[in-house]
Amino acid sequence: MIVGALLSLVGVPLLVGGLALGWALMTQRDGDGFFTTPTEHISSPSVALTTRALDLGDLGPDDWWADRDVATVRLRVTSREPRPVFVGIGPSDAVAAYLRDAPYDEITDITDNDPFRYTLTRHGGDADSAPAPTRQGFWTAQASGGGSQELTWDLRPGTYTVVVMNADGTAGVDVDVVAGGRLALLTPLAAGLVLVGLALVAAGALLLVRGAGSASPGAPPARPGTRLTADETPPSGFEVSPVRVTGIQDAHLSRGLWLVKWVLVLPHLVILAALWLVFAVLTVVAFASILFTERYPRSIFDLNVGILRWSWRVAFYATSALGTDRYPPFSLTARDYPADLDVAYPERLSRRLVLVKSWLLALPHLIVLSVLSGTWGWTFGNDGARLSAGGLIGALTFAAGLLLLFTGRYPSSLFDLLIGLNRWTYRVIAYVALMTDQYPPFRLDQGPTEPGPGQIPGSFTPRPDADEAATEASLDADGDAQAAASAGH
Repeated sequence: MIVGALLSLVGVPLLVGGLALGWALMTQRDGDGFFTTPTEHISSPSVALTTRALDLGDLGPDDWWADRDVATVRLRVTSREPRPVFVGIGPSDAVAAYLRDAPYDEITDITDNDPFRYTLTRHGGDADSAPAPTRQGFWTAQASGGGSQELTWDLRPGTYTVVVMNADGTAGVDVDVVAGGRLALLTPLAAGLVLVGLALVAAGALLLVRGAGSASPGAPPARPGTRLTADETPPSGFEVSPVRVTGIQDAHLSRGLWLVKWVLVLPHLVILAALWLVFAVLTVVAFASILFTERYPRSIFDLNVGILRWSWRVAFYATSALGTDRYPPFSLTARDYPADLDVAYPERLSRRLVLVKSWLLALPHLIVLSVLSGTWGWTFGNDGARLSAGGLIGALTFAAGLLLLFTGRYPSSLFDLLIGLNRWTYRVIAYVALMTDQYPPFRLDQGPTEPGPGQIPGSFTPRPDADEAATEASLDADGDAQAAASAGH
């Protein structure tokens, strides 16, 4: 399971990167396959504008790309003055020797944020002009003439400098420049990233499914009732939710442990980050299966339920309830733990609903969840560290932590409310993830367990706090003792 999570954690970014690169290749290039910059205005009172020396390596046996058109650059230069313009690329040593007697400006720094800025560094001598560049024979590539001039060059090993100047070598360069680049390997690179990413995600999903289908050695069996199916018959007059979320509060909770629980669960969060990527990918697979077969593959379903169960245990422990000090297990299967979650497996799902329920039908719930859900923790910035809370669940959980810290008590009414809010959240997640066709109710089923037969859905039986429960138990014990004494007499 861990290997599968790691493979998926590597595969999903590769897949997303390959798809993003493919999208860029299809939409961001011009008709000749070049990625281009916006048109930028550059001017200098000197004889020429040059770039820094571009070191592309020395021609040798390791320069396999020397005789291949691996990369191509294109420069389009338009003079703002009514005179011909010249653009050329040549060996850096030859360019420096050619311009040593005339002043020229080297572009040393370019910032492409709005507005466009550049820095010029002056080199050369004091001559009024330079020999006409069109008469020099060292240029690797060149273009000159009136209007716009375009230079295209396939990169080769060596050290080169780009030069823009007037075609007659006189001072005063004022041009608009558009640069472009084309890499021949981008298309196979995008395809390779997609293929490798798909292979890793598929292998990771298979390992996760296999790991989820077999319990760990020595793992305790699932508790009765945790394996639900959609065809179970509920008690008369009572509607059983397909999503069952439970959370039993510890009788005694540490006052200050909650302050560091977010650190203690970091190993869980790393694994869950990978598992939720797998969850998203497998939900897409399940969508296709439901659309064509009306069935949610059971192995994928069990794995996704396990991811929800694992997430709920971590949230119950550290971020969304603070209901227990027992460290959550690293497991997708049902365990003897105060928090549990299960979803009834549907034998059939609607092909029509699968097209709209995740985004359209669930929209009212998603709006509610934008208020209910959130996380809290420490954020660090230039102005120091501060505590941030997100959503009603995060704020109430933080309030529960403060009550624990200063009073040592966690009111059962607040705990029951938090469980109800989390129960609502996970019901909506299961619906959006296509795991059920039963629309989530707009209600808070509060309390540690799901509403039972005879209860009104959305209500709960208030439970006394731990201190009150201990007092009542003591009174009951005294009453029993007195009754026994009376019977003895």
